[in-house]
Amino acid sequence: MSPSAAARPTSEARARLLGTATKIFYAEGIHSVGIDRITAEAHVTRATLYRHFAGKEDLVLAYLDQADQGIRGQVAAAVGSTASAVGQVRAVARSIVDGIRSPGFRGCAFLNAVAEYPDPAHPVHQAVLAHRQWFLDTVTELLARVGDGGAPVDAAGRHLVMLRDGAMAAGCLFDPELVSETFLHGVEGVLREISAPAPAEASAEG
Repeated sequence: MSPSAAARPTSEARARLLGTATKIFYAEGIHSVGIDRITAEAHVTRATLYRHFAGKEDLVLAYLDQADQGIRGQVAAAVGSTASAVGQVRAVARSIVDGIRSPGFRGCAFLNAVAEYPDPAHPVHQAVLAHRQWFLDTVTELLARVGDGGAPVDAAGRHLVMLRDGAMAAGCLFDPELVSETFLHGVEGVLREISAPAPAEASAEG
């Protein structure tokens, strides 16, 4: 048997564990789900789980890492869909809206996770902060291209992230179409603000 063939069951078991954990963690929360439930639904033994993950915390971190990679890919695809700076921001916003409108949407995986891990020193909390910093840096850079190097766009970046957070929280509580429409309208407001020419300085009198 080749080494790749021998390793395949192990890889498949890990993927099954992570896929099962991802589905349950996102739908039902993290603390409410035990290892026994995950192994039972993934059809693996506890020994198999511990062969791939040091424990539940390691599995949670793998779940968040997978979510992070998925969102990075989603944003990269949106940015790559157009050469227009404004179009790139709009494409990222539409990708967020696509998630809100998707079946089974339960909000932001990272906001959900950090609510269960409030200790800033905890590795899960740190993973959430790292993801959010990446997202803030990314959208701020995109907005800077729209502003064409003019006024600082740090505040605009934070504004867009807050709009996104609100939409993700509201999207699983209220009409997702209305939430999506409101979010996109807010993004247009941010774009207008940073695209507007700076007001001319008032001339001194006297």
